[in-house]
Amino acid sequence: MDYKEAFRQIFAMPDFPRVRANDPLTSFEAAELIKPVVAAHHQVILDCLLMHGALGKDGIAALTNLDGNQVARRLNEMKVIGLIELTGNTVKSNSGRNEREWKAFSLSQKEPNISLQQSVA
Repeated sequence: MDYKEAFRQIFAMPDFPRVRANDPLTSFEAAELIKPVVAAHHQVILDCLLMHGALGKDGIAALTNLDGNQVARRLNEMKVIGLIELTGNTVKSNSGRNEREWKAFSLSQKEPNISLQQSVA
């Protein structure tokens, strides 16, 4: 399911700052290079959560073959957009520390009578 296209039609995707004004030039270059793949990362992470249920950053990374840092950078963006939300639970990371658990946002949990087609109309 291509959620990226559905959400692009409904919402204007915010432009998240990926670099600070005082960062080195290499950070600005890296921020520009990542822009084309951000939406694909969002899609991969969302599909993973829908398929496997709630997971932490390291669990998502392991199942998607994305780097843990790539996943971590996208999670808050996806929360702001409304694609995912925190469960309120923690899970153990690869290093044995607690990390937050994330799940796909479900319209049926929040607004049982609203569908995507109704919200577009």
